[in-house]
Amino acid sequence: MSQIHTLTMPKWGLSMTEGRVDVWLKQEGDRVEKGEEVLDVETDKISSSVEAPFSGVLRRVLARTDETLPVGALLAVVVEGEASEAQIDAVIEGFQAGFVSNAAEAEASGPSAQKVEVGGRLLRYLDLGAANTPLVLVHGFGGDLNNWLFNHPALAADRRVIALDLPGHGESGKHLQTGDAEELSQAVLSLLDHLDIARVHLAGHSMGGLVCLDIARQFPERVASLTLIASAGLGSEINGDYLQGFTEANNRNALKPQLVQLFSDPALVNRQMLEDMLKFKRLEGVDQALRQIIGQLFSGSQQLTELRDVVGQQPSLVIWGSDDAIIPASHARGLQALVEILPGQGHMVQLEAAERVNQLMATFLNSQP
Repeated sequence: MSQIHTLTMPKWGLSMTEGRVDVWLKQEGDRVEKGEEVLDVETDKISSSVEAPFSGVLRRVLARTDETLPVGALLAVVVEGEASEAQIDAVIEGFQAGFVSNAAEAEASGPSAQKVEVGGRLLRYLDLGAANTPLVLVHGFGGDLNNWLFNHPALAADRRVIALDLPGHGESGKHLQTGDAEELSQAVLSLLDHLDIARVHLAGHSMGGLVCLDIARQFPERVASLTLIASAGLGSEINGDYLQGFTEANNRNALKPQLVQLFSDPALVNRQMLEDMLKFKRLEGVDQALRQIIGQLFSGSQQLTELRDVVGQQPSLVIWGSDDAIIPASHARGLQALVEILPGQGHMVQLEAAERVNQLMATFLNSQP
């Protein structure tokens, strides 16, 4: 199966926002092995070589010698197997459409995410750390990998941690076949297959918890443990007014009262958050994808899929905010899991109580064999 990889401008150090292409060590048509030096990049502090994080043929060079580009910018395309020029053009077009070249944003985002085509769709993921059984972080409805901004680096101190944008979200491909849990979980599994990872710890927030439960249901041998944070799939109730309001909102005034329901501190819903969310919602294909997902997973104020029986088949940790206005914390009752209810917290507990959530997750994960 062919894989189309994107090679991007790396981030060496927190202060790096851009780099200048010094010299290409490989040319179009050359074979590139994982870990092999492909080009030299110079910053205001260092000059170093960019190594390929994958093997394949260097099919397209996009960055010119002496060109200065922001962190995360597309440098080249490497292909494993066969791919047409049209397929490569489509990946490049999708990448560039989703890329934000704002240097300040790049500086704030830390290490740059990668994009890869797997199973016929583009997926964005951020891969940090190296040790132990990897942990995969799966965001909720309308979110993206940045929902784990305050958790990902801290958890990566102990192990390899991968966060991704689910199909229809973030900078991953927006086209969905059905939008059901199986399609979303299959995308996660396809990424793990691409990364050659056989077994992982899974952590999911909200709808992402349902995705993790579905993976554990289908392939329990691939799941070392489950961490479910304000998870869907554990009861019938959900705030249907929020789901409908969020999906239909097309301006700040309509969106703000929806997002406020996610947090215990409404002041966190600032103008920048609203603008970023509206920018995402206005991308081509997003509205249809969100409506497909709602149609498959929810009906009014009811969840259509319940997978409580999956909890406990692997070691499981459940974290919830006591004041969650989207999915009630009462869904945690009676589960065969270590349950932690955080007083006064809302639905986005991994952001608002990040330090406590990180502590709970690290202790739980480090106790696993």
